[in-house]
Amino acid sequence: MFLHRQNNHKTSGICPVLLAHMRWPTLLTLALALAASALVMVSCTMAPQSPIASSQTSLYDKVIHSGKLRCGYLIYTPGCMKDLKTGKMTGVGPDILALAAKRLGLELVWTEEVGLVSMIEGLQTGRYDIVGSPIWANASRAKLVDFSKPIYYSPVSAYVKKGNNQFSVSVSGNINALNSEKVKIATMDGEMSSIIARTDFPKAKTLSLPQLSDISQILLTVASGKADVAFVDPVEAYRFIEHNPGSLENITRDRPLRVFGNTYMFRRGEAEFKDMLNTTIDELANSGEIDRVIAGYEPFPNAYFRVAYPYRSESQAQILIKDMPKTLPKTLPKAQPNAQPKLLPKTSLR
Repeated sequence: MFLHRQNNHKTSGICPVLLAHMRWPTLLTLALALAASALVMVSCTMAPQSPIASSQTSLYDKVIHSGKLRCGYLIYTPGCMKDLKTGKMTGVGPDILALAAKRLGLELVWTEEVGLVSMIEGLQTGRYDIVGSPIWANASRAKLVDFSKPIYYSPVSAYVKKGNNQFSVSVSGNINALNSEKVKIATMDGEMSSIIARTDFPKAKTLSLPQLSDISQILLTVASGKADVAFVDPVEAYRFIEHNPGSLENITRDRPLRVFGNTYMFRRGEAEFKDMLNTTIDELANSGEIDRVIAGYEPFPNAYFRVAYPYRSESQAQILIKDMPKTLPKTLPKAQPNAQPKLLPKTSLR
């Protein structure tokens, strides 16, 4: 028995003589200290794990397992609209996403309306899986979220007050006259209009509206003479001119300032989900279903630029700038003398 106790002393690394003179409370304290030290050493040798990586299920697995795709949505016409009575979602984005969900055997659940500021935060916190409205993909957003392949493209053009002789309609796309301290550009805080003004026309002054404003308010500042020019999607400008005939003119008809892909936006790092969605978008495009949806919402022919595919000729796949109507359709009402410009229902820069 004495020999057995000696072996224990050797393994503990404590001098036997010293141990023999210790009292039981002291021995107990020492034993607890040794046990705590052992736990610390073990925990230090274990590789740290991210709480997100260990608990977060991939979006692909989550959607396939539940059979549901939760969608946030940004309301603007005709990209995404909601019937306030029935709650039904329509528009280019919801219609194409509904076709994709049907192919995948998924149910779309439209969870909440989002804003331009909050839509990324909602994806990162998991309140919804995807933004089901067409969203412009750009570099600043790409640092935080990911995108599907484009379902169509939107140009951004420069609009001035009709009859403003300070600017002539551009044929070559040269609009350097806007880069002047005498020019005032209507913009929206933090959005594409302000980025274009800052990067392309740094000498010009800006009249900036709050981020919660809509496009019609930007165009109204130009139509009323408070600003000289605004940079918007021609479809949004068309809707404004439809309600305010003879108010605005596109001076970059032959060469837009920007062209953006309209995409679906979701959380970064979801490669499996992205591949699944992109494959389905290709299938819908190859069947002609995407073209039919877009054509049903265009306010005038060729308002949106189609995605080019390798098996189609350029004339079939791309809607060229030169094919855009030089004048707006004849169905527009005629301009009324001295008519005051009117705001439109809510629209948004994407």
